[in-house]
Amino acid sequence: MQAAVVIGAGQAGLSAAHHLLRKGLRPETDVVVLDANEGPGGAWRHRWPSLTLGRAHRVYDLPGFPLGTPDPDEPSSAVVSRYYAEYERRFGLPVHRPVRVRQVVRLDARDGVGGGLEVRTDAGTWRSRFVVNATGTWDRPYWPYYPGREGFRGRQLHTHDFWSVEEFRGLRVVVVGGGTSAVQFLLQLEGVAAATTWVTRRPPQWTATEFDAGWGRDVEDRVNGRTSAGLRPNSVVSVTGLPLNPEYRRGIEAGTLVSAGPMEAVTPGGIRLADGREVGADVVLWATGFRASLDHLAPLQLRESGGGVLVDGVRVVKEPRLFLVGYGASASTLGATRAGRDAALAVVRADRVDRVVAAGRVGSEDGPDRAVTEVATDAAGALAGAGVGSADRTAGASG
Repeated sequence: MQAAVVIGAGQAGLSAAHHLLRKGLRPETDVVVLDANEGPGGAWRHRWPSLTLGRAHRVYDLPGFPLGTPDPDEPSSAVVSRYYAEYERRFGLPVHRPVRVRQVVRLDARDGVGGGLEVRTDAGTWRSRFVVNATGTWDRPYWPYYPGREGFRGRQLHTHDFWSVEEFRGLRVVVVGGGTSAVQFLLQLEGVAAATTWVTRRPPQWTATEFDAGWGRDVEDRVNGRTSAGLRPNSVVSVTGLPLNPEYRRGIEAGTLVSAGPMEAVTPGGIRLADGREVGADVVLWATGFRASLDHLAPLQLRESGGGVLVDGVRVVKEPRLFLVGYGASASTLGATRAGRDAALAVVRADRVDRVVAAGRVGSEDGPDRAVTEVATDAAGALAGAGVGSADRTAGASG
């Protein structure tokens, strides 16, 4: 019987798989990783070429293998894809790709020891007592609704679909969104687009705060405050703000990084701002962020009334056999690395308990009630804060 199915081979998924193997679980026999991409790199492999490593959010080291000091002018997609590929090779991680997970459903206790979860994919089916979900956000671009959006005569695209500013040479571009991607698009469009207009719901949140370890802990605490209440995680920029670095200061002084304010509607020939001004546009670029990619978990009915998934650490409260890593506060590469470790450690503990139960070794001289209590206490410890457990691939799954 396998020990874990990990869904996703980005930072969080690779960290979880590494720690599972490090604790003695065997690749393929005990652990599998299912990844929807054609190759290594997670969401990073889809980033546009002009997003160099020096311009990207910091990429933290995976456990046991430092990233080193790559050329900051090299595209981040190339750097991270190469790094992840070598990581998978070096540690022998059992990544199956491309495998797209369609659904995760509950199994009755009669379908396996203690029940479990069934992972249904386009390449077969895996059965698992626990699942580590590390699917990130890239597959769920967020397109906010504005009146008239469907009637716009020009081109609309999302950050998810952006590739090169050369596509917009000589065009009038509206950039919607208050995050880092919007800011970087605007700076790259200088001297390329005929005109740019920056639209934000609220004034840009510039900050001179140093992005150090203390700042990071404060950000995680604020994000955890929402996810631990079952609320949908906020956008990154709403928590972190925008760093007021020299490049961004120059953009503000040049007038490029000055918001026109909120937008009221999209018109056939452009947009209408909240103050009534009409702005002509050939392109609307929606740099409006992403949502957690959790559609495959819908059969488990995990959503709370607040729109999010209630988690205790990385454990899902409504389904304690499922753990979300890379969700909420663990969405950064640093947080994802730690969450992957926490989930893996809990998997190993929970798997030990499952094996004892399955082997019929639960018992003590004081009777079965005490024995069951002992096992339940150990299991509770395994599930407190983070963890994942055992999986069994059914016939027909890809090898």
